[in-house]
Amino acid sequence: MLKRIYDWCIDAAHRPYALWIMGAVAFAESSFFPVPPDVMLIPMSLARPQRAWVYATVCTATSVLGGILGYAIGALLYDSVGHWLIQAYGLGDKVDAFRASYAEWGAVIILLKGLTPIPYKLVTITSGFAGYNIGLFILCSIVARGGRFFIAAVLLNRYGDWIRVRIERHLGLWVTIGAAVLVLGFVIAVKLI
Repeated sequence: MLKRIYDWCIDAAHRPYALWIMGAVAFAESSFFPVPPDVMLIPMSLARPQRAWVYATVCTATSVLGGILGYAIGALLYDSVGHWLIQAYGLGDKVDAFRASYAEWGAVIILLKGLTPIPYKLVTITSGFAGYNIGLFILCSIVARGGRFFIAAVLLNRYGDWIRVRIERHLGLWVTIGAAVLVLGFVIAVKLI
């Protein structure tokens, strides 16, 4: 199954609809969806390394737009939808401490957590809930998410062939490592919040 998904992403890189799907995944991941856009960004960039910059740009723009939706969920819908999402991730008792830390460290939190595998939706919803300055939130999101996706683009553009051979040779191992990094990021987020 992993191979089939990977092959679909590789093949989709040559289809016009793939960019839209990847953008939708990046948008949703910043506000409510658990799967990061890297699942499509990496294989598509490996298939077409010269387009890695375009893919990173789309991921950045749609991730920031999705982050604005996450911010709105936190600001406008926290009592219903936002609270439910935070509870679904088991973080209900930690939101107040995280909210208080925004007064002093908001920009640093957004920048650091936006670059890491920590689920970004936690930052976006909590930023809205905490009433963090929306303009500064958007600016920090552009820097953090752009940094994350463009670092991937640089590596995949420059070392794509080398990376592709290793990924295809040990796909299961790399997916397991990726999943472990995501879970570890989530655990770290829970501990730090």
